Amino acid sequence: MNVKNFVIGSLVASVVYFMLGWVFYGMLFKDLYPASENHNLLFVYLGCLSFSLLLGYIFVRWSGITTLASGAVAGGVVGLLYGLSMNFFMYSNLPADYTKIFTDVIVNGLMGAITGGVLGLLLGKLK
Repeated sequence: MNVKNFVIGSLVASVVYFMLGWVFYGMLFKDLYPASENHNLLFVYLGCLSFSLLLGYIFVRWSGITTLASGAVAGGVVGLLYGLSMNFFMYSNLPADYTKIFTDVIVNGLMGAITGGVLGLLLGKLK
C-alpha cells in the first residue's frame, strides 16, 4: 500500500466531505439535523476524517481506484451503505412517523459519491 497516497488522499477527501456536510446539512437540508448548543465541529471533522480514511483504505489497498468515475461509483455505494447503517441505528430511537431517513440516506450517498470521485481523481494524479 502506498502510505503517502493514502494519507494525502484521505486528508484532502476529509476536507471535501466536511465542506459537503456544511453545504448539504448546513444549507440545503437544515431540518435533517437542526443545530444544537452542543454542536462540536472538531467531532464533526473527526467523523469526516474517519469516513475518508475508510474510503482511502478501500481505494488504495483493495481496489486500486484512480479515476473520478470509479471513485464516484465506489464512494456512492459506500456512502449509501453507511447512510443506511447509521440511519437504521438512529431510527430505532426515533418516533415511528420520522420520515427523514430516506433523505439522509440519499444525502450520504451523494456526499460519498462526490468525495469518492475527488479521492479517486487525486489518487490518479498522485500515482
